[in-house]
Amino acid sequence: MKITINGTPPSINKYIGRTNIWQYQKDKKQIHELVRLSTLKDKPKIPIAKCIMEVSFYFKDKRKRDLSNHIKFIEDGLVKAGIIEDDNYFVVQELKLKGFVDKENPRVEIDIKE
Repeated sequence: MKITINGTPPSINKYIGRTNIWQYQKDKKQIHELVRLSTLKDKPKIPIAKCIMEVSFYFKDKRKRDLSNHIKFIEDGLVKAGIIEDDNYFVVQELKLKGFVDKENPRVEIDIKE
């Protein structure tokens, strides 16, 4: 299963130590909705129980980023959309993260193999 999400999620570090929980909830809901909309036509009948996932982030600039801080909203969105059962290591048995630059088309590409 291949999924493309327009734009890139913020780093979870954006919210650590901040008191504005409402901004966090708003951003999380927005990313979850982008994931849901991106998976409508290929959604499995039942959530995937075991998979290998490769996630490629295409950022708009060359700033150094910790990709593991950007994956949380994506994984939670996949669970909420019913694509995968959970985001624990029993379900996502292998996770590969890649980072690239695409100034014209920032996005996230997800490849899930059962």
